[in-house]
Amino acid sequence: MSVLGLARPELLAMAPYSSARMEAGGGDIWLNANESPWNPIALGRINRYPEPQPPQLLAALGEVYGVDPSRLFVGRGSDEPIDLLTRAFCRAGQDSVLIAPPTFGMYAVAAQVQGAKVRTVPLRAEHGFAFDVDAVFAAVDANTRIVYACTPNNPTGNSTDPAVLLDLAERLRDRALLVVDEAYIEFSMRDSLATRAGAPDNLVVLRTLSKAHGLAGVRIGTAIAAPEVIGLLRRIMAPYPLPEPSIDAAMKALSWEARQLTRARIAQVRSERERLRAALPGCAGVREVLPSDANFLAVRFDDPERRYAQLAAAGIIVRKLMKYPGLADALRISIGTTDENSAVLAALDTRREAA
Repeated sequence: MSVLGLARPELLAMAPYSSARMEAGGGDIWLNANESPWNPIALGRINRYPEPQPPQLLAALGEVYGVDPSRLFVGRGSDEPIDLLTRAFCRAGQDSVLIAPPTFGMYAVAAQVQGAKVRTVPLRAEHGFAFDVDAVFAAVDANTRIVYACTPNNPTGNSTDPAVLLDLAERLRDRALLVVDEAYIEFSMRDSLATRAGAPDNLVVLRTLSKAHGLAGVRIGTAIAAPEVIGLLRRIMAPYPLPEPSIDAAMKALSWEARQLTRARIAQVRSERERLRAALPGCAGVREVLPSDANFLAVRFDDPERRYAQLAAAGIIVRKLMKYPGLADALRISIGTTDENSAVLAALDTRREAA
């Protein structure tokens, strides 16, 4: 069975919106989309609608991820592919997604917006928040359409062996999509599954330029999947999902020179992450620092509200994790610059606490 056998049948029969840019051929004078003929400011060709899936961006991302552009969908952050996958594969009131909390909240939000059910198989907190592959597989039923695995996981920072996830994808073939969210993979020493996405055809990998490439404000996320899945996402995408300035910024960030700088900054983040991980246990109120392959650390405190306020008083804002299962005593600290990380340690200095 093709992976499209899992998709909503009414979408397969639907005629997608055809934008003027999609229908256009070559030419130098564009009079087909009711655009202004004048570019108001020097910020790219913003008087023209952008390419819905810019070939030059797909080619650059394909080179970075080691895949053919036909296996790529580019959207507004990872949130858009998550939303489109949910709408494409989950029938409202019938189908479900399966998540492993604590994890990224948008998987459940997208399902709830679609009217799909959300089923949960918690991470094994007693085993370092490990992804429970066997329990996940056992929980998949006839109405499960998407299984999410975030690695490195947000907000805990731990990773899942890619070989284990590949095996799970094979076991789920013809039953459900396995969507592996690799938003933080550049900070990990584990291999990406990007080159394996689409083989098996139910394996989808999400990547983003928001984290390692520093383009959170640009909103460029990528789904890597079998061409059939990519075609389905393009069928239901917004007419022009990517703003021209975002495309331009992404192309600059994917240049050879920019990628060398990104590699150096990833190495610095890893080094600073280990410096913080080693130093934090000696700071005020720290009970445990969870292992992390991401650009953040989840830290257990004796009194997380007090420590949050203590950091805020020093002008440092971190993320509260107390609402997440198994993390009622934790804060998430993103890895900043050397000076910013030193400020965290100074704010939690045990000597200052004693004084």
